[in-house]
Amino acid sequence: MALFVISCIDRPDSLTLRMATREAHLAYANTGEKPVRVKIGGPYLDEKGNMAGSLLIVEAPDRAAVDQFLRDDPYVKAGLFESVDVRAYRVTVGPPLG
Repeated sequence: MALFVISCIDRPDSLTLRMATREAHLAYANTGEKPVRVKIGGPYLDEKGNMAGSLLIVEAPDRAAVDQFLRDDPYVKAGLFESVDVRAYRVTVGPPLG
């Protein structure tokens, strides 16, 4: 299993869409029945403190599994994100993500 960082930036003026799909997104991200396991995640905040994107660190067998995980995410299906960046990641400082 490998770690990946997923960084997503919301489309402008999309807080209403985020809030409308948030419950479904959280349920999806928190289920352990997928090959991709979220190790840590949460929203980026704008200057007003509103949610404006997402950062996830996930454990997955490969990049293809991460891509499928994203395709099935309710936020992605709703068209919330302006951009999505996925990168392989390795912890070198701090406690391991258990």
